[in-house]
Amino acid sequence: MAGARAPWMLENFIDGKFLPCNSYLDSYDPSTGDVYCRVPNSGKEEIEAAVEAARAAFPGWSSRSPQERSQVLNRLADLLEESLEELAQAESKDQGKTITLARTMDIPRSVQNFRFFASSILHHTSECTQVDHQGCLHYTVRTPVGIGVPPGVVNIVFGTGPGAGEALVSHPEVPLISFTGSQPTAERITQLSAPHCKKLSLELGGKNPAIVFEDANLEECVPTTVRSSFANQGEICLCTSRIFVQRSIYTEFLKRFVEATRMWKVGIPSDPSANMGALISKAHLEKVRSYIKKARMEGAQILCGEGVDKLNLPPKNQGGYFMLPTVITDIKDESCCMKEEIFGPVTCVVPFDSEEEVIQRANSVKYGLAATVWSGNVGRVHRVAKKLQSGLVWTNCWLIRELNLPFGGMKSSGVGREGAKDSYEFFTEVKTITVKH
Repeated sequence: MAGARAPWMLENFIDGKFLPCNSYLDSYDPSTGDVYCRVPNSGKEEIEAAVEAARAAFPGWSSRSPQERSQVLNRLADLLEESLEELAQAESKDQGKTITLARTMDIPRSVQNFRFFASSILHHTSECTQVDHQGCLHYTVRTPVGIGVPPGVVNIVFGTGPGAGEALVSHPEVPLISFTGSQPTAERITQLSAPHCKKLSLELGGKNPAIVFEDANLEECVPTTVRSSFANQGEICLCTSRIFVQRSIYTEFLKRFVEATRMWKVGIPSDPSANMGALISKAHLEKVRSYIKKARMEGAQILCGEGVDKLNLPPKNQGGYFMLPTVITDIKDESCCMKEEIFGPVTCVVPFDSEEEVIQRANSVKYGLAATVWSGNVGRVHRVAKKLQSGLVWTNCWLIRELNLPFGGMKSSGVGREGAKDSYEFFTEVKTITVKH
């Protein structure tokens, strides 16, 4: 298009320097469908350079005191905070999410994470056991496995999974891998890393249930469940995609839920009144839409959203990857829409009768990341939470996080946990030392 701005050119960041690449990939603005930047298509050569830079930086960085490293992390948090608006704009542009979400959640959460771990590294203690009859003292020390800043400590390499990703995870001098993404990719990472016995932390998908009992407070439950279903276009691993409602309140809940969903505004990311922006890519939009087509073919009802309501967008955003939040009913538990992770603004609402029944149905998928329970009965809340096969269970709320506590999933939702203690243990190696008197 005449007069259009040339796409931004991103570069890899290796050994403290921004470096160009021989090959680039187009990256699209999800809100328009236009190319807005070009990203390095890195491969084995760039990964080798990054690993070498990290290896050279490791001795100096790992020998710094916790206080020194804490200061660096806090300084990073300060820099993020100073550039909050610029970073929020960039995140919104890249992901298609609303600028409001990036401004109020994504970047502030990043700042919070840096500050939290800057503090937590100052308070770890080691174990010590004195065995008098053997005349020995046993204690543990932890040594870092990964790295951080200055030059060579943090390296950013862009590329595809088969190109940069496989070279990284199969590299013999990369001792551990922390990955967030899909189960098929995690399976490939496991295969490639297995010959080197690498430590793995895998945060994968979810098919998260919300269970709404008849004594739930619908004034709080309905708006929170709309948010848990459609926040960030449903592109959060923790989003609700199966809603089980006790039969006695099913009709009332459904009426309120559909009404509230229709009020959930889809708009361009810069619109401050928009609740939802564009999906991440054209291919993903088509994938999400294909699930709705399958549901229709199975005889399910689409109560609102895709194919039912009209989506209004400005002319320049007609090519963007937008869709309306969609509610599906009259669907069987065996349907792919109830079994597979859709990762979009689609949720299924079905009735249930008994507590035992809904626990069995909620656990009947291969995933086990998160669940939400709505009830005014404290005994029931604890009982159900204990029986659900989920790494996280929220009751009468959603997405309230405490970084001191473990985060992660069961079954096909992942391996390992994140959090103060869990992250400390994952990113260090423990060594037991015995000293004889």
